Amino acid sequence: MKDFPYSESKDTRSGFGAGLQELGKTNPNVVALCADLVGSLKMDAFIKDNPERFFQVGIAEANMMGLAAGLTIGGKIPFTGTFANFSTGRVYDQIRQSIAYSQKNVKICASHAGLTLGEDGATHQILEDIGMMKMLPHMTVINPCDYNQTKAATIAIADHEGPVYLRFGRPVVPVFTPADQEFIIGKAVLLNEGTDVSIFATGHLVWKAILAGKLLAEKGINAEIINIHTIKPLDAEAILNSVRKTRCVVTAEEHQLNGGLGDSVAQLLAREEPLPLEMVGVNDSFGESGTPDQLMEKYGLNEAAIVAAVEKVMARRK
Repeated sequence: MKDFPYSESKDTRSGFGAGLQELGKTNPNVVALCADLVGSLKMDAFIKDNPERFFQVGIAEANMMGLAAGLTIGGKIPFTGTFANFSTGRVYDQIRQSIAYSQKNVKICASHAGLTLGEDGATHQILEDIGMMKMLPHMTVINPCDYNQTKAATIAIADHEGPVYLRFGRPVVPVFTPADQEFIIGKAVLLNEGTDVSIFATGHLVWKAILAGKLLAEKGINAEIINIHTIKPLDAEAILNSVRKTRCVVTAEEHQLNGGLGDSVAQLLAREEPLPLEMVGVNDSFGESGTPDQLMEKYGLNEAAIVAAVEKVMARRK
């Protein structure tokens, strides 16, 4: 199992803030909008450098999406910012009608996704957002795994023409991907080459998959671990190349099983390469209040759950 040393842990939302600040210096068409959560979205540096390119809309998320859509008509590249729940569930109609349908060049940037929002509880957590957004025609859906990858993704989506949903989170996680990485939308990243099982992980669960890989190696199981940072468009080639070698699959995500990464991989396998599949995620449940670690443990979003899924799926392999 390949080693992934790291010297610090940071929240992925800070990676978004750093990427947005960089774009403020390099792309004069980038503008930012926020629904009264500047500090939580780490937009302060961009605002300090570019006060004339920032729009504080207040607690009016639907209005923010309409404003963002309108700004694209003048050639601007708007980045909207609020919690993932308010970036999707609260404003789905506006995104569908004003952004996705007409393919507006809006970047919907969503923090505090998943259970790791923590103590704010189920009303602020969202576990359905990837499914909601990937179902929209023309929408690109990205879920990076650490600070460096989130920064790189933020910068990369400014050059992508069309609507994007960029999902990131609140808790600090190890920074293990390169600071100088090239982020290619729709191109999965092979983290560890293996022969016994394919583990496809996204977001915060990528690091858990790495930890699981180390535990599996101690059991003599060589796991292939792939970071699926782009849910849509899905890197079908990378997935199929891996599963045709290992012949069994585990997916891992901080999202509902319905509609998430596992759902996308299952559809692909059903069409192209039917194979045993186990999914690690939240099983048809809302979250609750608790610390991020407590919630990840309770809902089975950890390395132990991934190891158990691997052992189960390998037993089903023919």
